[in-house]
Amino acid sequence: MSVAVTDVVAVQRHTIRMLVVAQAVGAIGITVGVATASLLARDLSGSEAQAGFVQSAQTLGAALFAFVLARLMAVRGRRIGQVSGLLLGATGASLAVFAGAVGSMPLLLFGAVLLGATTAANAAARYAATDLASPEHRARDLSTVVWATTIGAVLGPNLTGPSGVLARAVGVPALTGPFLVGAVLMVAAAAVVWLGMRPDPLLTARAVAAESAVLEEVHTHGSAWQAIAADRQLLAAVVAQAGAHAAMVAVMIMTPLHMEHGGAHLDVIGFVISVHVLGMFAFSPLVGRACDRWGRGTVMVAGGLVLVLALVWSASARPGMSTAIAGGLFLLGLGWSLSTVAASATLADRAPLERRTEIQGGADTVMLLAAGGAGALSGPVVGEWGYGVLASSSLALALVVVASGLIVRATRPV
Repeated sequence: MSVAVTDVVAVQRHTIRMLVVAQAVGAIGITVGVATASLLARDLSGSEAQAGFVQSAQTLGAALFAFVLARLMAVRGRRIGQVSGLLLGATGASLAVFAGAVGSMPLLLFGAVLLGATTAANAAARYAATDLASPEHRARDLSTVVWATTIGAVLGPNLTGPSGVLARAVGVPALTGPFLVGAVLMVAAAAVVWLGMRPDPLLTARAVAAESAVLEEVHTHGSAWQAIAADRQLLAAVVAQAGAHAAMVAVMIMTPLHMEHGGAHLDVIGFVISVHVLGMFAFSPLVGRACDRWGRGTVMVAGGLVLVLALVWSASARPGMSTAIAGGLFLLGLGWSLSTVAASATLADRAPLERRTEIQGGADTVMLLAAGGAGALSGPVVGEWGYGVLASSSLALALVVVASGLIVRATRPV
């Protein structure tokens, strides 16, 4: 098909609009169950020790589906991949409702693995925003889609109460209500993508490249991992993204426990987590513009340094509520935003078109596995040595982000 430049601009604008809507709706669907997932797991298993298994299963599912969906997108385009991830997540949420109704912990865990597909699809949406973006606005467009997650992160948990009422009305346990609502919203997000994201941005980008005879055939041989290993900037971006995410997850998931040990109430803990989420997503459009203006490496280094400051401040926090806890968690989110947007933009810049989805999906798989490992280790570390040691030991990850940013800065840009 022939694609004019003006058509590409119009398609890109339309794609961003559809992705923002789908991302916001899908994020509500995936976050609405965060508050009750561990409680439902505790009730079904009869053990508090197994309360965190749902989150672990979802993280592993997200890591698995990040690469699976990337391979699907490579063949069928972004739209099919996004819709598949959202519908798999809706299936997982429905299984969670059924698991609560019949009292099955294994079924709940299987549903959580499928829910990870929506997490992976939501993560991949930021890359879909870059397929047709002009180089000077690529990070801006990517960060706009990341920002849309803020809507879901804020609204999702606030639907916990009403969803419980809905669950009782239809005859299922109240704790399954968020999953019931989540399933409906994921289907709605899938409908937005299926009906609205036409033409497919990745397939359109390939058509444009074919017409201009710049399709990167030289990169079509070899695996995505070989492509990453052969490019210093790609490798640095993968490492930075994984390091920032692992540091953020390790400290963030242990903060509520640290605050509870000091007598902080649930509403105060919720406020601190909200401040953290604000730092993660609310400023991402500004971060994207900074990447476009000053370079990915510069913003990545800044993100690593903000993470260092956040971790040092958090390490000094006593149990309970304090300025150090709130400030440290806000900066932890902001440092994550700077690092992740810069790393993702680098991946969008450097990934060859014919290996683009597999490289991006592989990077997300590494990121999610790193976070899963960090999350699994954070509990034992806090139990044995305390929250301060966890935050201090996570400094190594932040310094890896700084080093990766310096590599990106020192390497000639595209």
